[in-house]
Amino acid sequence: MDRFSIEELNLMCIYDTGTRSGLMAGLEKIALELAPEEAELAELIQSALKKLTAMSDQEYGELILVPDYKEEVD
Repeated sequence: MDRFSIEELNLMCIYDTGTRSGLMAGLEKIALELAPEEAELAELIQSALKKLTAMSDQEYGELILVPDYKEEVD
């Protein structure tokens, strides 16, 4: 299985329901609501869905879905 990119993991964190099937359903729903100018996001969603489809529920359970961002300190 291909590894997920940082962008895919961050997207998955936003829509994670705790199950692979729930996450996939959430991503599929969002993909249907995208405007044509959001093609880059649509590609990211499709890439993540392809990888999620190829993995098992057990493999999904081993993922650590924590957003990768750095908090700025004033």
